[in-house]
Amino acid sequence: MTMPRFAAGDDPGASFPDLLRKLGIDPFPSMSGAVVEANLRGGGSDNAIPHATTCLALTYDRGVVMAGDRRATMGNIISTRSVEKVVPADDLSGVAIAGTAGLAMEMIKLFQLQLEYYEKVEGQALSLEGKANQLSMMVRSNMPAAMQGLGVVPLFAGYDPLVSRGRLGGRYEERDFVAVGSGSMLASTVLRVGWRKNLSRDAAIELAARALWEASDTDTATGGPDILRGIYPIVASIDANGWSRVSDESLASTYEAIMREVRSR
Repeated sequence: MTMPRFAAGDDPGASFPDLLRKLGIDPFPSMSGAVVEANLRGGGSDNAIPHATTCLALTYDRGVVMAGDRRATMGNIISTRSVEKVVPADDLSGVAIAGTAGLAMEMIKLFQLQLEYYEKVEGQALSLEGKANQLSMMVRSNMPAAMQGLGVVPLFAGYDPLVSRGRLGGRYEERDFVAVGSGSMLASTVLRVGWRKNLSRDAAIELAARALWEASDTDTATGGPDILRGIYPIVASIDANGWSRVSDESLASTYEAIMREVRSR
C-alpha cells in the first residue's frame, strides 16, 4: 500500500482523524441500524449498551492521581466487573472514561494513536493543552451518538513539564480535583473534604481510593473493591517520571485500612 498524497489545500496535517476522513474512513462509525432503531423506539441504551461509571483525578505536590472503578452496567445488570476505565494516553498523560463503554474505549484508542501519529509526523510531542484540544475535538465528533443517549465523558489529566506540575480537567481546567460519572457527586464530596494543598502521592492515592469507596457504597453503578475476586479499582499517578499504576497488592492494603475504619464506626 502506497502512502496517500494530498494537494496543499487538502492536506489533513497532523490530525489522524482528519487523515482517515480524507481516505473515506469514518473514525467514529455510527451504531448499527438495529441498535439505533431500538434506541429511537425507546428501548433505551441502558438496556443494550454497557455503561461505565465513576472516575476521578486530583493533584498532589508533584503530579496527578487518576482513579476509576471497574464496573460496567446495562441498566440494573452488571455487564462486567473488570473494565479498565483509566489508561495512559502517552508517557505524561492519561484518560479516564465514563458513559457508553464501547464507544469510550474506541475513542481512547484513537486518541492514543492520534498522539503517537502527531509525534512521529512533527518530531515532538504535543503540549498538554494540545492534547486536551485533540480530545475535545473527538468529544465534539461524538455528539450525534450522544444525542441518541450514547454519551462518552472522558476525563483528561497529566503532568505538564512546562509548569512542572499536574494538571487536570481538559480545556476547562480544574485546579485541585474533578470527578465524572454516576457517582461523581459522592466522590467529589469526599475529595472536597479531604483534598489539601501539596498532598503527598501516598495521601492522594488513599484519598482517591476512599472517594471511590464512598461512591460505590451509595451508587449501584459504581463498583467497589471486589475482595472475593481480587478486583480493585485502577489507580495511577503521573509525574515527571511518567505514568505509574498502583499495584493491586498496595490497593488491597489501602482498602483493608478503610474497611477497618468503617467497621470501627
